[in-house]
Amino acid sequence: MLTDESLRETFLSSQEIYPGKIIRVEKWQVSLPNGETALREIVRHNGAAAIVPVDREGNVTLVRQHRIAVGRFTWEIPAGKLDSPEEDPFHAAQRELEEETGLQAGAWRQLTRIDTTPGFCNERIAIYLATDLSQHPAHPDADEFLRITKIPLQEAVARCMSGEFCDSKTVIGLLLANQVLQAGDRACMPSLTAIQRSSLSASSQMGK
Repeated sequence: MLTDESLRETFLSSQEIYPGKIIRVEKWQVSLPNGETALREIVRHNGAAAIVPVDREGNVTLVRQHRIAVGRFTWEIPAGKLDSPEEDPFHAAQRELEEETGLQAGAWRQLTRIDTTPGFCNERIAIYLATDLSQHPAHPDADEFLRITKIPLQEAVARCMSGEFCDSKTVIGLLLANQVLQAGDRACMPSLTAIQRSSLSASSQMGK
């Protein structure tokens, strides 16, 4: 019977190929389980936080933008990259929600963390449900051009299921938020302090 250890690849060395602002590209030499060596092309990323903001009427706030890498306009939940790999994703979520939409939330729940493309990239996105919303001025980054809209969460879920929404963090976030809210878990959401403690604990565990 195969165990996890019998599948493990071991890092041997790395060479930086491209030191970008958002990503770094490296070549890694690894030792395979059979003793042979292989080359892995790795994209290093600080990570990100994404937010599903749902108001008291059951509407979710989404952002519309042009993603030139895929040549499409997309509807997405608000999100942004961490300033550093050590930044608490919850702090990033609070910042990005207000910057992109002007919203602040009185109640938060971490829904999940996803590895976006583990075949070649170490990016992780922490996804949060934000409720008890209040509106304030938005202040997106100078290179961000966004259109903001609100639609019923149920409509957003239907558009995920139909394939109209295909951004991965958005699909996962909307489906999980809908499940949580349908289950009536809003009253069980931990406080901001509890979420922050949980995020810090998870970050320290990841670093071990």
